[in-house]
Amino acid sequence: MSVITTNEAVEAVSNILQEAGASGVKIDDAADYEHLKPGKYGEIVDLKTIPHRTSGAEITAYYPETVFIPEILPTIKQRVNGLSQFGLDPSPATVTSKAVADESWATAWQKYYHPVRVTRYLTVTPSWENYQPVQTDEHVIRLDPGMAFGTGTHPTTVLSLTELEMVVRGGESMYDVGTGSGVLSIAAKYLGVDQIKAFDLDDVAVRSAKTNLALNPIASDVVAEPNNLLNGIHQPVDLVVANILAEIIVPLVPQAWENLQPGGHFLTSGIIADKLATVVAAQEKQGFIIDNVLQMKDWRGVIAHKPTEDE
Repeated sequence: MSVITTNEAVEAVSNILQEAGASGVKIDDAADYEHLKPGKYGEIVDLKTIPHRTSGAEITAYYPETVFIPEILPTIKQRVNGLSQFGLDPSPATVTSKAVADESWATAWQKYYHPVRVTRYLTVTPSWENYQPVQTDEHVIRLDPGMAFGTGTHPTTVLSLTELEMVVRGGESMYDVGTGSGVLSIAAKYLGVDQIKAFDLDDVAVRSAKTNLALNPIASDVVAEPNNLLNGIHQPVDLVVANILAEIIVPLVPQAWENLQPGGHFLTSGIIADKLATVVAAQEKQGFIIDNVLQMKDWRGVIAHKPTEDE
């Protein structure tokens, strides 16, 4: 099933399609190509050779043959058109469907995903690859990216993994806020964190996290639950990790402060460059001490801690 819509409605439409039972989504967004110019990356990128949309976006969702598409199509059309009530422009909101052979989507795309050494100690590999570590201190995180959460190699995730490597000493307790694929919880277990609870507002994300946790036996004791940030959580831990948008980090700041032990670390990522000052200001106003700011492409990560009585 494909939906033609605007750039601003991409995430909302994707969510509608997933809630209707999609096994995965593909996004072709014209905005992703706006900054790609011939020669900017040597001679690698030339838009004339890359088929792409020049306006708006197309979200394609894939459903198993057990789903009767004509039954869910009217509901999806109604929900997509209804996004205007929430201040989003879904136009033209064109919804179409067609049958495809299993090979066209279920397995063919897997050839593009391979093991990636994302940090010094952590390698992310898709679940179907029989990858073996090449060094004794290399930890292999196995993920199933089939639920549209990617393979764990996005810059924001790499920044979060690097932050964990820099801070974790072993034996800590941790909250993983907005867990998504669960990759940060899995990495934290490999690095020595003892007790972890992972939260996400999206039930799809919680199910995806549980699937990936099961692929990594070291993370079998991680608890993944639906929750809105740290609402209702009042048990201090040593680490709070959040790879989410800056706009969501800001309201998380006082919750992280309440739920951190003195000396505990607040690790954040998902911060686009022009939002860094806003996030840092909110943390410093709360009382956090900023220890480090990490950078990868246009993204930033912040390592902060709650001061002890001696600081």
